[in-house]
Amino acid sequence: MSAFRRASLALVPMLVLALGGCVSDDTTKNGKNDPLPRMSREKAQAWAKHWTESMARTARAEIVPSTHQASFTNCLGKNGESAKDGRFTLAYNVRAELPKAEHAAGIQAITAELRAQGFKIVGSRSDATADRGGYLVQAQHPKDRQYVSAGDVSDTRITLNVNTPCLLPPEAEQQEF
Repeated sequence: MSAFRRASLALVPMLVLALGGCVSDDTTKNGKNDPLPRMSREKAQAWAKHWTESMARTARAEIVPSTHQASFTNCLGKNGESAKDGRFTLAYNVRAELPKAEHAAGIQAITAELRAQGFKIVGSRSDATADRGGYLVQAQHPKDRQYVSAGDVSDTRITLNVNTPCLLPPEAEQQEF
């Protein structure tokens, strides 16, 4: 087995452990007061960082350490409701060095790995003639609802993004609407 495939497969157990413990097993509910996945902000950020590192390894890119960005926001309901129970979402972004000649192969490798892990590809682009923004993949996990994307942003860099679903801190009591 190649080092590339081993690095890609290393992501699977971490995802199962990280999200498996925070997603409700009750599939009979679909209401606005269903239990939210539970995770602290620190664990969510560590999980997202691991995700972007795994995507970088899959693309054979090197993360630029100074580019890590984490943005926590309050969850809003479908009708603009805002709970007081501490629920949050995380948008995590990092840039990685990858020569332009390898952008297509890197994004294709990430796409293949996402599909293998059960993600639904919700957007993609592959345009070798574009100066920038020619390669992109956007995917969402149908059960766990995390959203990830990867795309080229310059001749030497790609961007790797992870967005969590609405998460509730472990110690919080979930507010109902």
